[in-house]
Amino acid sequence: MRTFIAVELPENIKKKIEEVQNPLKRTDTYVSWVKPGNVHLTLKFLGEVEENKIEDVFYGTEKALKGAKSFSLSLKNLGCFPNLRRPRVVWVGVDKGKEELSFLQKNIEEELSKLGYPKENRAFSPHLTIGRVKSPKNIEKLVKLIEKTDFQTEEVKIDEVVVMKSQLHPQGAIYTPLKKVKLLDS
Repeated sequence: MRTFIAVELPENIKKKIEEVQNPLKRTDTYVSWVKPGNVHLTLKFLGEVEENKIEDVFYGTEKALKGAKSFSLSLKNLGCFPNLRRPRVVWVGVDKGKEELSFLQKNIEEELSKLGYPKENRAFSPHLTIGRVKSPKNIEKLVKLIEKTDFQTEEVKIDEVVVMKSQLHPQGAIYTPLKKVKLLDS
């Protein structure tokens, strides 16, 4: 099953992301927008995991997060990967909580590499993907709007990490939590 490890966000933050997506959607660009309910912060994408190995992933994730504390997270700004001149992915950035997310991600990478899941080659850049650009048509309108959009959220408490199953469908991905790993109270 297609699997990843992520931090989920509360509904009020997902609502704010939907509010920032709406004007971007009206730019008449070819972007596949992530449904607000599916927006999450990926710590590790595992790809296909055999069902008989999923318990190992749960154990590895729990071991990686042992002793990790809950923390505050806030979001700020919009941007694109690889950059605004050649946008492929539209994202919301993390303001507060970057260090904690990097710590979690590093520990998960280390622990799951012991189980045979390769480490990510790129440096970890905490973000939430909100859209994937499908064509450069009208992209200038979108980029201009991204540049002038001021986006910021209040702080929210992050107290768990989720191992998720992802099922791809023509209407969009369906994410199902398989295991929630609680973080210690800070």
